[in-house]
Amino acid sequence: MKGNVIVGQSGGPTAVINSSLAGVYKTALACGAGKVYGMRYGIEGLLAEKYVDLSEYLKSDLDVEILKHTPASYLGTCRYKLPASEGNEELYEKIFTILNKLEIEVLLYIGGNDSMDTIKQLSDYAAAHGKSQRFMGVPKTIDNDLPITDHTPGFGSAAKYIASSVKEVICDGRGFANTPMVTIIEIMGRNAGWLTGAAALAKGEDCEGVDLIYLPEVAFDTKEFVNEVKEIMKKKSTVFVAISEGIRTADGTYISELGGGSDYVDAFGHKQLAGSATYLSNLIGSEVGCKTRAIEFSTLQRCASHMASLTDINEAFMAGAAAMKAADEGETGKMPVIERVSDHPYRTSTSVYDIHKIANVEKMVPREWINEKGNGVTEDFVNYALPLIQGEFHGIMVNGLPRHLRLDDGR
Repeated sequence: MKGNVIVGQSGGPTAVINSSLAGVYKTALACGAGKVYGMRYGIEGLLAEKYVDLSEYLKSDLDVEILKHTPASYLGTCRYKLPASEGNEELYEKIFTILNKLEIEVLLYIGGNDSMDTIKQLSDYAAAHGKSQRFMGVPKTIDNDLPITDHTPGFGSAAKYIASSVKEVICDGRGFANTPMVTIIEIMGRNAGWLTGAAALAKGEDCEGVDLIYLPEVAFDTKEFVNEVKEIMKKKSTVFVAISEGIRTADGTYISELGGGSDYVDAFGHKQLAGSATYLSNLIGSEVGCKTRAIEFSTLQRCASHMASLTDINEAFMAGAAAMKAADEGETGKMPVIERVSDHPYRTSTSVYDIHKIANVEKMVPREWINEKGNGVTEDFVNYALPLIQGEFHGIMVNGLPRHLRLDDGR
């Protein structure tokens, strides 16, 4: 390639989002890019002309390796909804003026559903107005809800953290077996239950696993939930429940809204979902009359790089590299997807797919992967998720803590 490359990160980060950035960076240089710029705070930062030359910060292979294991968005992120181009031509022309100024040939955006919409909008505008730049998405989301791809980078590490933490919570509760107690664990994922289903991975020879799992793909009935807890407590004193933050009643009301919740809505119209575990914990306390605990893993699910899956780290790098390679070969308006070649041994490959089939589409857990009662997942789900949490990495430790890379450009 003859020109420069610019890459940005958008939406909620993951434990391996920077591994994708490293994949883009290394591959761009190998493809002959003059410079590789990084947007500071996504497309919103680009509009304010906030960007850096990554070569000034990634000065060695060691820096790139540490970047792969650094959590959160190294470049900074945003939740900025790029409006439709119709009626907003001035905004789009501003973006392309900046890209021309930097001699950008390829723009890559690492993100989830909403971020892929940004790539769709930019590539469509470029095609309609004779712009020469190419645009590629790089998949990222712990929610695992991007369509077409077998799974998304970020999900495996979050699933590993969830399964490990659930197992530890169960160990903790087991020590209080003489005290009737219900522990409700609230897990991220919004409208898709992939992350919550990962709680099932805690079950093994040394752990009995959670008793109930509730995903948003199945309507949630509070009365039925109370009855199911009561039935389990006839057999054991400690009950463990995993719920998705996005569980809803049959009429579409989020359980978090029953407890008051938050009125905050982001730029993409997403409500802030939190408080479901607290609401259900209080409900069980009043209906059953036992001790309860509500636990929210919250941000830890997406930033716990110390529990990152090595498989996830490698596939995140692979996704970034595949997007950049495809762009160098002339592709635009597309995103690399991960294809599962085999389970035994686990192997994957990548191909690129039209962004129009991906942007703004949510992939849900198949109903057949949820048990008949809607309070657990099947063996098919476990077999799907288990390979994604495999492998550990041993990062560089300083004073007993992992070393991370920080972009300190005074902004």
